[in-house]
Amino acid sequence: MVATTSSTTKTPRLSLQWHSIGEDTTTIRSLDWDRSRFDIEFGLRNGTTYNSFLIQGAKTALIDTSHIKFENSWLPLLQGKINPKEIDYLIVSHTEPDHSGLIANLLNLNPQIEVIGSKVAIKFLENQIHRSFKARAVKSGDTLDLGTSSSSQTHHVFEFLSAPNLHWPDTIFSFDHGTGILFTCDAFGLHYCSEKIFDEDPGTIAPDFRFYYDCLMGPNARSVLQALKRIEKLPNLQTIAVGHGPLLKYHLNLWINDYREWSSQRSKDENYVAVCYLSQYGFCDRLSQALAHGISKAKSQVQLVDLQESDPQELSALIGEATAVIVPTWPIKANASLQGSIGTLLAALNQKQWLGVYDAFGGNDEPIDVVANQINALSQKEAFKPLRVREVPDSNTYQYFEEAGTDLGQILNRKKNIAMTKSINGDLVKALGRISGGLYVVTASQAEGNSTRRSAMIASWVSQASFTPPGLTVAVAKDRAIEAFMQIEDRFVVNVLEENNYLPLFRHFLKRFPPGADRFADVAILEDAAQGGPVLVHALAFLDCVVKQRLETPDHWIIYALVAGGNIANADAKTAVHHRKVGNTY
Repeated sequence: MVATTSSTTKTPRLSLQWHSIGEDTTTIRSLDWDRSRFDIEFGLRNGTTYNSFLIQGAKTALIDTSHIKFENSWLPLLQGKINPKEIDYLIVSHTEPDHSGLIANLLNLNPQIEVIGSKVAIKFLENQIHRSFKARAVKSGDTLDLGTSSSSQTHHVFEFLSAPNLHWPDTIFSFDHGTGILFTCDAFGLHYCSEKIFDEDPGTIAPDFRFYYDCLMGPNARSVLQALKRIEKLPNLQTIAVGHGPLLKYHLNLWINDYREWSSQRSKDENYVAVCYLSQYGFCDRLSQALAHGISKAKSQVQLVDLQESDPQELSALIGEATAVIVPTWPIKANASLQGSIGTLLAALNQKQWLGVYDAFGGNDEPIDVVANQINALSQKEAFKPLRVREVPDSNTYQYFEEAGTDLGQILNRKKNIAMTKSINGDLVKALGRISGGLYVVTASQAEGNSTRRSAMIASWVSQASFTPPGLTVAVAKDRAIEAFMQIEDRFVVNVLEENNYLPLFRHFLKRFPPGADRFADVAILEDAAQGGPVLVHALAFLDCVVKQRLETPDHWIIYALVAGGNIANADAKTAVHHRKVGNTY
């Protein structure tokens, strides 16, 4: 039986669950039903959860806490189940605030708790909670023996596995040899809020599992593969207890094989972009992730590199071997360790690399032009113009960074893509080219807080797919900026172009837009005619759509959507038609 306790907070809707998941092992799940944005500002359609865990052997350990928004509900629930003074250890998987937000509160209740975490996590936590505490730094292979509880014969011995960059540099996994439960925090998670504790229905959660991987884990595919090698050595793995979403128990091989396949595909190419960041400085973490996500969309390889904590030898190798290097602005008064890392970075750069600089917006950064001049002097290739951040980043800022990353990824893959295009049989591509389609402009917009972000693209691969209910499919290249707006339950608009009046709109939306550019500048639009996005005044018709399914192909997503509404401007006019000469390019 699942015990559900409602929070006192009415908006957003919050609730808690307390549930046994193994011998002497309980999860406390903080359900955040209405959260709509997360981390690199990608959208959540199903909210999220923050999962913590209590293991009670002869000694008691708590793994992670919760988000600060659950302060008035999570702590009382915990106190109702156990006296906090009986908790011997707090295992910190990593220090991101959604998992560590109540650590200070817990230490107030029991100052004698010993905090267990990676060396980096202990350091981050000292700066985060501004108080002294008992701590033990652990690394791969270290263990923690909780002994056997009086109510069972299970002997709980934890083995720790270092998992840096999944997705923070301080991450550790914790494996309980007594129950076979692996606690992974962010890795293998998904943003999906449901009262179902486990992965009972893989089909329902699979799209969110993949989207979460693409946004958070994909940019560190090499680190994922290293973590998988460590997991393979664990005996009797029964459950992966994740920090977000349902716990993975019934379909473990499916989820692990997905991570292995996706990460192997991303790591095939020896060429990669090293996106550097300064952990827990300014907005560096999120901005670097947005860049990395954009680069990955263009099927280029990425490696996130933490300048604060990377080993000097590893840092030199990662920078020196990269095809492109992206660097943030750093503090004017950098400490000795960071100064050493900056020196290692500059020494490892070479003239064959593409180089780019972005603003970390940390408050006391070295001016971005100073940093840009310093590194551009070491290269002849500018990845992009310096990415400037003039105010607290919002969704438009992250979209700007993601688009800059995608543009760089496309540049790096240009020769490979041309070669692949030429390698296809000529008669075959001419035959494929005889498949014609209409001409459309797909638009989308999403309001977030005080800002609205929006995008658009020319489309010709649009087809009706169902009568009842009315539905259609749209093929969207994976590196299109608008793809991020077309997740399940997102809305978009298909604007149908008219046969005798399509060229101005066709030429406008076909041109290449620089990152962050307003695609609707100088275009007549109706803002409120459809929920999914702008309606073009000079379109023949429009269809307001809701995404229901996504099918992945090697280079496109096939989006199936239901048509929720629409209208036509001229019932006698015909749709513009697109005839191609070949079938391996638009």
